[in-house]
Amino acid sequence: MANQQTQSVADQHTKLAKELQDVKLYIDGKFVEAEDNGTFENISPFTNETMNNIASGQAADIDKAVKAAHKAFKGEWGKMKQSERLDYVYKIGDLIEEHVEEIALLEALDTGLPLSQTKKQVSRSANNFRFYADTVKSQMYGETYQVDDEFINYTVRTPVGVAGLITPWNAPFMLETWKIAPALATGNTVVLKPAEWSPLTANRMAEIIDQAGLPDGVFNIVHGFGETAGDALVKHKDVKLISFTGETTTGSTIMKNGADTLKRFSMELGGKSPIIVFPDADLDRALDAATWGVFSFNGERCTANSRLYLHEDIAEDFVAKLKQRVENIRVGDPLDESTQVGPLIKTEHYENVKSYIEIAKEEGCEVVSGHIPEELSRGNYVAPTMLLNAENDMRVVQEEIFGPVIAVMTFKDEEEVIEKANDVEYGLAGYVWTNDIKRGHRVAHAVESGMLWVNAQNVRDLRTPFGGSKNSGIGREGGYYAFEFYTEQKIIHVAIGDHHIPQFGI
Repeated sequence: MANQQTQSVADQHTKLAKELQDVKLYIDGKFVEAEDNGTFENISPFTNETMNNIASGQAADIDKAVKAAHKAFKGEWGKMKQSERLDYVYKIGDLIEEHVEEIALLEALDTGLPLSQTKKQVSRSANNFRFYADTVKSQMYGETYQVDDEFINYTVRTPVGVAGLITPWNAPFMLETWKIAPALATGNTVVLKPAEWSPLTANRMAEIIDQAGLPDGVFNIVHGFGETAGDALVKHKDVKLISFTGETTTGSTIMKNGADTLKRFSMELGGKSPIIVFPDADLDRALDAATWGVFSFNGERCTANSRLYLHEDIAEDFVAKLKQRVENIRVGDPLDESTQVGPLIKTEHYENVKSYIEIAKEEGCEVVSGHIPEELSRGNYVAPTMLLNAENDMRVVQEEIFGPVIAVMTFKDEEEVIEKANDVEYGLAGYVWTNDIKRGHRVAHAVESGMLWVNAQNVRDLRTPFGGSKNSGIGREGGYYAFEFYTEQKIIHVAIGDHHIPQFGI
């Protein structure tokens, strides 16, 4: 019976894959093959079979896309009234909302993320476009400075030009919209290089933007590999900014390669975020948050609370309850609405996560894992995993695993846990659970992270800055903070009287 069920589920994925068309590049308002006609295979994380072929862009394709974007910026898009430009941005959001179910299915098929989670992500993506259109109208304004009766000085914001956007594979559609929406709303043109492991919804984004009728060249997608397409985008002299989300080492390389052309960078990089639970916390809610925060998105999330610090007075009971949760998490087909954890996106990534679990054993951790049904053996499945008896200096505590794995440690007091929480190279997010509000604020101030949540799971407010400190990134996006990155600020000095001018040469 299990074999029949396995076959029927795999058949569903195979059937859906056969319905997929091969993916082309989108340049200057047209879907085109790569200049050298090169392609690469897109592999299912559930069956590890080829789903379709993707055009593999190279430097020549990037150059063509950048030229199209530059022409549009200097032409129709750059000269367009703000209200007309924002109408396009609103329209993109509306079209996404019309196709939530379809896009969510593609995302689950491509990434292995559970369908119930991709639906929420795609719905949020539609709101990203509306939010930034609203924000540009209400908050993108300048300042005025009067100097007696001699000058009025004022600032204006102008778009930077061609924006190079390089996006990750872990929540690709949503994270693409986090960048595309503010870039377009502020008047830039875009060349997007999406992650090669998750091309399906990036292509769907191109189709939606094409349907929205943006002028040719305003939005372009070049699929391909980081070493070729991504590198060419970073080095191109006419690309004025690079927004990158991804792994820390790659981010460092991008900044080095873009330095010669004096680009501006926004870098949202890796994380190894702590969740700290004090004994006076609402422990049931803290348990919910700790479980969701590391096992949702298959554990492939930069803000995952992958380091759990429990006060020693509550550790034994909390760990026992967390074990029950880990054992009961529903691992299954990502297209099944009841699935909570699906397969990791790629075999290479699966092998890397599994290697860290072996490292944990070597380092002395007790490994507690959930169950993977036999019928899922073809997929890249890693069961939800706890690493007990972990110590702060272990590799599995210091390095980003990016999978459904949580390291559990204990602490005696506030000073000790702050020291442990800060004793990593990363500083993206942090979570504090306590009903002592003074302590909650103290610890949140002391933890070295770009974002902290107190008595809350990772809930995003689009008005607030998003980004990390230390090796987790440079710069902030989100809300009007995105204007600092996606616009130039110009100061204009106007004399309103006859101020003194030195008279040389008389």
